[in-house]
Amino acid sequence: MNLSATAVETLRAALGDLLDGLPPKQAAQAVDRLIANYRGATPTDAPILRDRADVVAYAAYRMPATFEAVRSALEAFADAAADWTPGSHVDVGGGTGAATWAVSATWAGSRPVTVLDWAEPALALGREVAAAYPPLGDVRWQRARVNTSLTLESADLVTVSYVLNELAAPDRAALVDAAASAAQAVVIVEPGTPDGYARVIEARDRLIAAGFRVAAPCPHSSACPIVPGSDWCHFSARVSRSSLHRQVKGGSLPYEDEKFSYVAAARFPVSPAPSRVVRRPQIRKGQVLLDLCETEERLSRTTVTKRHGELYRAARDADWGDAWPPAS
Repeated sequence: MNLSATAVETLRAALGDLLDGLPPKQAAQAVDRLIANYRGATPTDAPILRDRADVVAYAAYRMPATFEAVRSALEAFADAAADWTPGSHVDVGGGTGAATWAVSATWAGSRPVTVLDWAEPALALGREVAAAYPPLGDVRWQRARVNTSLTLESADLVTVSYVLNELAAPDRAALVDAAASAAQAVVIVEPGTPDGYARVIEARDRLIAAGFRVAAPCPHSSACPIVPGSDWCHFSARVSRSSLHRQVKGGSLPYEDEKFSYVAAARFPVSPAPSRVVRRPQIRKGQVLLDLCETEERLSRTTVTKRHGELYRAARDADWGDAWPPAS
């Protein structure tokens, strides 16, 4: 079993144990309230996650999807920085620690980690869940408010996942600047919506201005070729759902697709993909249509046919978000 599969199975079992102690109706009600809060104005005077019931419901509702989205972004980053492994990690706004699990699933070994979040119940549950997974034995769970006064300790890697959407513009800028000052590599993940993409582009611009090189998903560190307002760059991660997870989410399918936008950037040399598949490939009789973002700072559609031989077979296996052409 690979690193990612081991982490997924361990996380699923740990979340199942938590939900065993929470009545399904109570969990579903807590999820409904949390969704309403997140879709409205974010409170500034208290954490959204108030108590253990809220946090358990949130973990069941969001942790598997957050893990898969962040893991997908980290995997693309690791491909672009093949000889690099983070020796330390700070997870800003990490809550119950999904991004910390994703880092552990991407790079072998343990490393000192600091998870920062304002919600003490989330940190407490994150600590409890992480106890089931030995690679997360060196994690410090620290309460901290993410605002313009935030300073970060130096770290090889800083992750910021599903946090910028909760912050006012000055706090978003301050957080990205603090991450750029503290880290050798920064990975930011946001919801795969037009607004989420806009926040990622804003962060991407700040990281480039601070001297970072974009490693993924973009094949370059120049301006995004998407005309603002015409489209948005986002990807999808398949999330397996346990029966308990389906119960809390109110769904029947054994999976869901988490849409996300992201940027991964580093201060050290990286090798971005030559181009990136930015839509689901369209497979037709004898051909595959690939929508690509290319090094030449443009979007294009490439048609790969049977006469391309091995490349055609690779195109049939290509997925949304993959590098193209595949590494030989």
